[in-house]
Amino acid sequence: MRIAFFGDVVGKTGRDALSDQLPGIRERLALDFVVVNAENSAGGFGVTAKCAEQLLDAGADCLTLGNHAWDQSEALSFIEREPRLLRPVNFPQGAAPGRGASLYDLPDGRRVLVMNVMLRLFMQALDDPFAAVDRELSACPLGQVADAVIIDMHGEATSEKQAMGHFCDGRASLVVGTHTHTPTADHRVLPGGTAYQTDAGMCGDYDSVIGMDKDEPISRFVTGMRGSRFSPATGEATLSGIFIETDDATGLALRAEPLRIGGALSQAEPG
Repeated sequence: MRIAFFGDVVGKTGRDALSDQLPGIRERLALDFVVVNAENSAGGFGVTAKCAEQLLDAGADCLTLGNHAWDQSEALSFIEREPRLLRPVNFPQGAAPGRGASLYDLPDGRRVLVMNVMLRLFMQALDDPFAAVDRELSACPLGQVADAVIIDMHGEATSEKQAMGHFCDGRASLVVGTHTHTPTADHRVLPGGTAYQTDAGMCGDYDSVIGMDKDEPISRFVTGMRGSRFSPATGEATLSGIFIETDDATGLALRAEPLRIGGALSQAEPG
């Protein structure tokens, strides 16, 4: 199976770039399944039904969220009627609408489990992410119930993300980080066969401070004072993510390669 995951979509620039380019990327790479993190797609903060629909219409099969999941109040109701939108799986039971993991059927009968989990170091403290992930992996084993398993770990600390990758090694096809908006260079297949990257980066304008117009963040760092509201940068976006190919017999990864398309970063796309 050929899978692509794209990191946090930031604002209209990121949405439009993905909307314009994803159909062609799916065709070029013969992708079977695409996951996009959409938690910054609505003006940099949260997701709306309109933003989600734009990304799904472009060819995303599933959208994941994170710590900005509920910044747009309409997401609280929209997520209940849109099974392709996932919030972190480790919200306390009964505390949040929607779902944190779901099994998706491909037209050829193969099945993909996607899970969104929020880590805890320097983040909002939800329930134990390791216990939540273990529970979902045990309920839907790779190679038995699911033909591929994709885990979006939304977190700040590289140590916690690396620990999660090794914790899932051999039980997931891909464990990939989001939230920092900065692509890491450690994409690889772990010893047990799980593809891993600490952070996929973002789909947005990199001439920015993590996707936001530079002036206000710089001012806050220099003066210690808040000025205006953060707003997404509007220059050309780079689409950042990871491509993996799995073994259909086991669901484990055969290769993992970075995706960086358009914009300011060096370009990377599988041959």
